[in-house]
Amino acid sequence: MEPILRAIPTADWMTMLIFGSLLFLVIAKSLFYSRFMNFIILPFNNKYIFMYNKKEKLLNWFHIFFTVFMITNFSLFVFLSWRAFFQPEYTSYPFIFPIILGGLLLFLLTKIFLQLGNGFIFNSNKIISDLVFKKLSYLNHSGIVMLLANIILCYIAKDSKIVIYTATFLIILINGIGWVTTVKNHQKFIANNFFYFILYLCALEIAPFIIIASYLTD
Repeated sequence: MEPILRAIPTADWMTMLIFGSLLFLVIAKSLFYSRFMNFIILPFNNKYIFMYNKKEKLLNWFHIFFTVFMITNFSLFVFLSWRAFFQPEYTSYPFIFPIILGGLLLFLLTKIFLQLGNGFIFNSNKIISDLVFKKLSYLNHSGIVMLLANIILCYIAKDSKIVIYTATFLIILINGIGWVTTVKNHQKFIANNFFYFILYLCALEIAPFIIIASYLTD
């Protein structure tokens, strides 16, 4: 009988990613405890937004730590969802995750750059900066849901579509709350610049997701 080489999937690199992202979470909590506690209740109380919507709101260490935490878990969640739905060969695993991570990072940075550029062009830097900060704060908060889903998908219920659907619903819900709160807080600005708001919404919020969805379904 000849020996047959079998590739056995391992979650070691996923474990390193999860613990690495947790390290950023622990650092953020240790260095900015009060801010962290306000951030945790963000979907239920927007006190965090009013307290920290100040100068350098996008370029502070707490926001940076949580953004790295979110991108890492978002990338892993997309990867685990891809694996659950498409059941690929194990040999393709090492190549897909860096592509997902790089793609999400590039997408996020490009989107933020275009949004801030839009604010500069239309002379509404402060408002657009506020919008970006608020939306990114809610997206970062949904990274906690992604972390919990990743832990379950890696160690408890591997490739569970129910977990993926539930986590996706919660992620959309958290960011939906953020959108409603943001629009509500800027009603006057939106009413006075309704055309530009619709242009912004179509070009920078809806169009990217339509393009991605079209690419995935091809």
